[in-house]
Amino acid sequence: MKALKQVAMFGILLAGVVILLAPTSAFAQSCALCYTQAASSGSRMIQALKSGILVLIIPPTLGSVGMIFVVHRKRNQVRRTDQSDDQSDQEW
Repeated sequence: MKALKQVAMFGILLAGVVILLAPTSAFAQSCALCYTQAASSGSRMIQALKSGILVLIIPPTLGSVGMIFVVHRKRNQVRRTDQSDDQSDQEW
């Protein structure tokens, strides 16, 4: 069972790497105004635009990954294991 989890995790990791290494569809998403402004500006402006995009993408991504990690680690703390205690506490 542990080997199956490792294979599944490796598959998910491999799929993520493939998605990150194949960004050809992302180039079709640019708007005309952004493209013309970036093309007419100098190299410092293009670098600033790239840095700005990273600043806007990285914090939400890290927040989402952190939230998923916390939820995954804490998922067993809210589950009840003994069903008989649950029924005896109810007073109708």
